[in-house]
Parts: sequence; C-alpha cells; structure tokens
Amino acid sequence: MEPAMTQFVDVKNMTRWIHSDGVEHIMTTMVKYLEADFSRWEAFDKIPRVASHTPFGVIELMPTSDNQEYAFKYVNGHPSNPARGFQTVTAFGMLAEVDNGYPTFLAEMTLLTALRTAATSAMVARRLARPDSAVMAMIGAGSQAEFQALAFRAVMGIDHLRVFDVDYAAVEKLRRNLQPLGFNIFAADSIDEALVGADVVTTCTADKARNTILRNDQVQNGIHINAVGGDCPGKTELDPEILTRGSVFVEYPEQTRIEGEIQQMAPDFPVKEFWQVLTGTEEGRLSPDEVTIFDSVGFAIADFSALRCLRDATAGTDLQSHIDLVADPEDPKDLFSLVNSMKPVG
Repeated sequence: MEPAMTQFVDVKNMTRWIHSDGVEHIMTTMVKYLEADFSRWEAFDKIPRVASHTPFGVIELMPTSDNQEYAFKYVNGHPSNPARGFQTVTAFGMLAEVDNGYPTFLAEMTLLTALRTAATSAMVARRLARPDSAVMAMIGAGSQAEFQALAFRAVMGIDHLRVFDVDYAAVEKLRRNLQPLGFNIFAADSIDEALVGADVVTTCTADKARNTILRNDQVQNGIHINAVGGDCPGKTELDPEILTRGSVFVEYPEQTRIEGEIQQMAPDFPVKEFWQVLTGTEEGRLSPDEVTIFDSVGFAIADFSALRCLRDATAGTDLQSHIDLVADPEDPKDLFSLVNSMKPVG
C-alpha cells in the first residue's frame, strides 16, 4: 500500500496560483463548481457552523460531506484585529475520503475564502439582479472589496463602481488596486451618493454590531442587494424594513436565521433557498422593479466547492506539496511500531 500522503497548498503557492491563473478566470471557474454543488444540495450533510463566540470575535468550524468526500473549514472573525496588526479573517480547510477517513487535501483558506465569498455573490447576482445591471455600489472597502469587484466583472461584466467607506484610506486602497485593472471607480462622500444609479449594492462592513448601514428609504426599486457583512449573531447591516420589500434568498436557512440579516425578523419570516433557483423549483427575480436580497453568510458547501476547484486546478503542478499528516504504520494494527522505529541504535 502506498504511504498516506496529503496534498497541501500553502499561502505562497495559493498566491502563485491566483497570480498565474488570474482572479477573474478563477472566479468564473469557481462559479461552475459552486453551481454544480448547489444544484445537488440535497446530496450533502448540512448543519449550521459550529461557532465559539467570545468578546474578541468568533472561531468556527464548517463541515459538510456528499458521502464521497468530507470537507471542513476552520475560520475566525475578529473585527478588532486590523487595529492590532492582524487579519480580520483567517482560515484553512481540508478534504478527506469518506470511505477510509484519510485527509487528501489541505489548503490555506484566507485567500480562498475571499475568492469563494465573491464567487458566490456573483453566482447569485447573475440569477437575481436585472440582466442589464451595469453599476455596483460598494458600502465597505475592506479586504473583501476587490474580490467582489473582480467577481462581478468576471461573471456579470460590471466594471463601474461607486464606493463608500467611513475609512477613506480603504477607498484609496481599493482605487489603487483596481483602477490599473480597468475599473471605473467613483469615491463617494456618503452612502446616498454611492447609491446614485446603482443596479447592485454590496454591503460588506466588519463591525460586530446591529448596524443600519443601508436604510429602507435609500433603496430604489429594482436593485439587487448583496448583503455580505452580516455573518454572525448580533451583526447586521440592513434596515429590517428592506427585508420586507422583496424576496430574500439564503444559503441554508437554519444558519442564516442565526447569523444573517434575517436574525432581526420573526422565526417564520419567509425566505427562498438559492439552490432551488438553480434547480428550477423556486423562482428568482419576479419583475424588473422587485428588490432582491441575498442574505449571504457563507456555508460549508461553498467551501467544499472552493477546495475542489483549487485541488483540481493545481493537481500535478508544483503548487501542491506532500505533507506527512497521517501516521501510517506498515501494520495498521501496530501504531506503536512507529515509536519503536525512532529508538536510537546502540
């Protein structure tokens, strides 16, 4: 039997992959993986993420399985981290074979989560936003902003951005990163100014609080809202009145009712599961004037898709390395033989 070796993509090789393949190419490829897995949603084991909340932030495990492969992601969310020199979000993830339980693939997922979050947003918006959407307002210009912009351009052709952030340096950072890539960027002085002419609005702020980033009176008919920032208990961005304006689409209701914008609403508040739009069992946008809301919190099946995408894209290249993660004695009943084999001679 071949030794049990796990393939590994570290941070350096993740960045090499992104640089060589290009963010927009990766986004369009990842959307294909996401749509394939969301379309077989019922084949997966599903539970809300397992979260450990503290005053500092949250640490979460996100598991799922399609009974052939098992996946999990470890991820944190600590809003005060940037002020202390740390990332708000860090993550890693793993794939394993269900038939023997051996891990087969391990990867950094701080960057991969940024890619999968943006790819999921764009996948949903392609089905829910008006087909003629051309302008995106971005409320929040943090770590996720560039990935969202690139995903929406790759999937929907949107390259006009109207951006607002209370931290003007963040807007300048986004402009510095994206303007050379051909984006038309308007730095707004207020949320109202950012929303002028917008077809899609992405809200993605980091503050762990019940905030009203977007008020109901600011929302025009026909807009698609990509609500990314509300992703844990006690953290929201939307005026609850917005949620009654049109259809609210979610990944997994049992998780979103705990963590998403709809945590503000009654337990029986009606939502639509996005996977059903893909399979044709649920309608998406009902009219050009409807307000559609994607209450995005991130779900384990999307991480499963992202890990598969990365694994397949880097297979057979030097972007993957082998790590000796599993104790694998010659006799599977004699684990202690590995200890004996390390005894000094003489």
